[in-house]
Amino acid sequence: MTDERRRNERLLADVERSMRDVSDARQDANSDDEHDPEGATLAWERGSLGAVRDDARNRIRLVDAALARLDAGTYGRCAVGGEPIPAARLDAVPWAATCVAHA
Repeated sequence: MTDERRRNERLLADVERSMRDVSDARQDANSDDEHDPEGATLAWERGSLGAVRDDARNRIRLVDAALARLDAGTYGRCAVGGEPIPAARLDAVPWAATCVAHA
């Protein structure tokens, strides 16, 4: 899981750098998005990067929560019903907090 966290930290840093680049490009562009052929592209790029940024932040939060459950001795147990989370689910989604039925 720590590899997944590091991967998302790198992704987050890359996305934030790209967002700064888009913002810098935006400053050099015409501010009238409606009539600027590049305006819509820059807005779309910023929105797409924002979604990737939010996903990376969320994944880091989920991994941190899973690591906390590991430290607490509750990792691998459903946070809703308390039953064991199947190994196949944890193999696929190591940060899963719930069993499939409660997902």
